[in-house]
Amino acid sequence: MVVLREALDGDSDLPWTPTFVTASPYEGQDYMDSGDGLIEQVPMPAGLIAWVQKFCDDNHVEEVFVKRKRDKKRIDLVEDGKGDPRVRQMADVFRAPGHDRGGLH
Repeated sequence: MVVLREALDGDSDLPWTPTFVTASPYEGQDYMDSGDGLIEQVPMPAGLIAWVQKFCDDNHVEEVFVKRKRDKKRIDLVEDGKGDPRVRQMADVFRAPGHDRGGLH
C-alpha cells in the first residue's frame, strides 16, 4: 500500500506525493481509518515479494495469545445507599431522599 498526500508546492505537476509504502495490511488499515491522505493498493514486483517473504521467514516470532482476566469483583450487586465507590464524599449524593425516613427499601 502507498500513502499519498496532497502536494504542498504549487510547482508540482502531480496533485499527490507518495509519503509512505508498507507491505503490512495492519499499517495500511490504520492509515485508511485515520483518513490521513489517500491510500492506494499497488501490486508488488516478484523480486520485492521474495524479499519480504525471506525477511518474514527469518524474523517472524510467533506471539502466544494471552486472554485478559476479568476482575473477580461483582458489579451486579445492589448496595443500597452507596454511590460510586471511587468518589470520596461526606454525604452520598446518590441516596434516595425518602430512604432515611424508614420503611422504604
